[in-house]
Amino acid sequence: MIDTHTHIDMLQNPEAEIKAALVAGVEKVIIPGVEPDTFYKITEFIDKYDNVYGMLGVHPSEAQKFTENTAKQIALLAHHPKIVGIGEIGLDYYWDKTFVDVQKKVFKTQIEIAMALDLPVAIHDREAHLDTFNILKEANYNKVVMHCFSGSVEFAKECVNLGWYLGIGGVVTFKNARKMKDVVREIPIENIVLETDAPYLTPHPFRGEENAPKYLNLIAKEIANLKDLTLDFVQKETTKNAEKIFNFDKKD
Repeated sequence: MIDTHTHIDMLQNPEAEIKAALVAGVEKVIIPGVEPDTFYKITEFIDKYDNVYGMLGVHPSEAQKFTENTAKQIALLAHHPKIVGIGEIGLDYYWDKTFVDVQKKVFKTQIEIAMALDLPVAIHDREAHLDTFNILKEANYNKVVMHCFSGSVEFAKECVNLGWYLGIGGVVTFKNARKMKDVVREIPIENIVLETDAPYLTPHPFRGEENAPKYLNLIAKEIANLKDLTLDFVQKETTKNAEKIFNFDKKD
């Protein structure tokens, strides 16, 4: 299995959790970028561990920190052979709507960087489905992973029709997550990748504790149950999907 989105560098004991992930069958993990100050930390981290990969990007909540120098920094560091995407980038209208225009501008700029580098984008979309979708569609770029997908079945189908992937995490295991369960039932397994978003959104029955990649199989099991598939099939197909979109064998 591959954990396509995990802030493992934020965990209390990252090294122990990397080892625990391997034991649990998680062969690769990807650390997303959040703000410019973390970029070099990510590259140092992925150099240290064989099965850890990275992305570079500025989270929408940190969009005001994005400068022309940030764009140059991403473009330069993205040539690292273990940087496999641009993210997490996007729009977040949940916490603060006072700088939406800045978020949109930074989002578009980072999509342009990804397109120039031919790297997939990991999208953060919170309470901003329509604007996120329209910006991505206008860019006409289909190397898209909708991280921590939270939309409706209808929105999921719109994304899938464009060839995008949906990142499914611990929320799908929550008993009250009816909408998320419906999404998983309705979309093809060919458009699903697994993620934990650790240390957040810990799957049941460990909800409330620190999340970690070692719990990825709980998400895979729930997807298997919802889609009436075998666990082995879900593991293999989602791994195949992740390998296809993130192209771990990319060369400088």
